[in-house]
Amino acid sequence: MVRGKTQMRRIENATSRQVTFSKRRNGLLKKAFELSVLCEAEVALIIFSSAGKLCEFASSSMQATVERFQRHTRETHHLERSLPHHHDQADEAANLLKEIESLEVSKRKLFGQGLGSSSYEELQQIEQQLHRSLAHVRATKHEAYKEQIDQLKEKEKYLAAENEKLAKKGYKTDEVKCIF
Repeated sequence: MVRGKTQMRRIENATSRQVTFSKRRNGLLKKAFELSVLCEAEVALIIFSSAGKLCEFASSSMQATVERFQRHTRETHHLERSLPHHHDQADEAANLLKEIESLEVSKRKLFGQGLGSSSYEELQQIEQQLHRSLAHVRATKHEAYKEQIDQLKEKEKYLAAENEKLAKKGYKTDEVKCIF
């Protein structure tokens, strides 16, 4: 015997409607129980008949499941209210990406790449920036040389003092050999 496809519309006959409700309710309760057992899911099912009678199933406590549902709903609602904040962050991230891209283009131009589309004024600005950068590098290099020279002068003074001590002890500085 083949079942025909049931159209989804209200059953007009009250007796047939009640029989269908009873059978489908029992099937739904069975499926809820199976889902809770097989998948270890927390299931709560509440059904009100057209006559207003309550039928319920809960894999654990109905009250605990309803409270959990309400907490979840509040948290979801709270997150939805904070979405404009996330939208602002997305805009800020997009702006930062544009800024990074612009800085990368500037960097490539400073390295002499992608200059074909640059105007004369842009090329002059790049040249001035390079001159300022070169002057800064040279000043840093001179400072490093000066520090190195100062360290070597200190070492020279120390070695001269050591030579004097050795000379006072009777050693000729030409005769002293350092073994490392």
